[in-house]
Amino acid sequence: MLRALEERDVRFVRLWFTDVLGSLKSVAVAPAELEGAFAEGIGFDGSAIEGFARVYEADMLAKPDPSTFQILPWRGDGPATARMFCDIVMPDGSQSYADPRFVLKRTLTKATDQGFTFYTHPEIEFYLFKDRPRDGSEPEPVDRSGYFDHTSQSSGHDFRREAITMLESMGISVEFSHHEGGPGQQEIDLRYADALATADNVMTFRVVIKEVALSQGIHASFMPKPFTQFPGSAMHTHLSLFEGDNNAFFEVGAEYHLSKTGRSFIAGLLHHAAEITAVTNQWVNSYKRLAGGGEAPSYVCWGHNNRSALVRVPMYKPTKGASTRVELRSIDSAANPYLAFAVMLAAGMKGIEESYELPPGAEDDVWSLTEAERRSMGIAPLPQNLHDAIAVMERSELVAETLGEHVFDFFLRNKRAEWEEYRQQVTEFERARMLPVL
Repeated sequence: MLRALEERDVRFVRLWFTDVLGSLKSVAVAPAELEGAFAEGIGFDGSAIEGFARVYEADMLAKPDPSTFQILPWRGDGPATARMFCDIVMPDGSQSYADPRFVLKRTLTKATDQGFTFYTHPEIEFYLFKDRPRDGSEPEPVDRSGYFDHTSQSSGHDFRREAITMLESMGISVEFSHHEGGPGQQEIDLRYADALATADNVMTFRVVIKEVALSQGIHASFMPKPFTQFPGSAMHTHLSLFEGDNNAFFEVGAEYHLSKTGRSFIAGLLHHAAEITAVTNQWVNSYKRLAGGGEAPSYVCWGHNNRSALVRVPMYKPTKGASTRVELRSIDSAANPYLAFAVMLAAGMKGIEESYELPPGAEDDVWSLTEAERRSMGIAPLPQNLHDAIAVMERSELVAETLGEHVFDFFLRNKRAEWEEYRQQVTEFERARMLPVL
């Protein structure tokens, strides 16, 4: 890597990490400082970062992970700028329990100890607007196209081509891309990788998308539900466990070719779904998407190729047992991927460890059923808003153990504050509905 710095004329290296809420943080260092950074880390004030430390324990160190070294392609043709993700450590060299990347690594280690490697494959949706929205007004999308539409000279085509080229130049493989259901809404699917690499890729993806948008004079947003009448932006994530080279979810001759391990993993996701929802859907706006119907799940159930279900088992392709997987459809594209992947894995692993029984699948459109029909089928709702999600999460031993005390407590405090501020707001809906008549 140090040779690459010299060969590529790299003058600046950006060290990246995220706070507890998933916001990207960055500090630039000169190449000459990197050997010291690898050995000792780069010091910073942890008390200034959301959820990292209190004032009296502020000193922290960012230690770069050389395996994540990549040139930033949007920095132009002059002297290059590179980036590396960092692990956060304390002055005594111990891992920081406030580091979301460490939360995921710790959870992955537990799975590794049981012989499993966790792979994820996200389908990331987002909107493109003609300009950055101002003062809460409704944004204007870059087009009026719909799902899979192919429109000549579409700005979406040009955008996706440039974004994918930039992602692949950074070693991030893209599987599919297309226009989504909302006007200006796009989807780009990343190829499957181990969960830590995928989480790093998601963070890089968001930066690339926003940089490409700015270069084209438009604005990209991962807000879960920017429009009332159009679909929200999800990050449907396909999950699989491997034991060595073998897919632990695949079994020849089983129903849907789904092994007992795979069935118990799904059962774990369903059993703990409400508890992990505050992490996979962490913003007040996230619940506008989940309440919006369509393909956004609001109920805890699974189904074979059923896109209204919370967990979907995609159709098995003959001769492709290694691709057997399950898809969690609740998570949105604004979640902190490190924490979200950690709780998703923990829920599935709990199902395996405790041999949870998988309930019957739902093959009907769950949205079209009546409340009575859903109750009779044992289909419970997901939390209806952030307040409800917080209330379930704070009673969850699984989430507390997975996130660790520090992240768990800060996350709950921050989300309670967000809910309190949100519920005090007087909305445009209330003014339009009530001012004329009350």
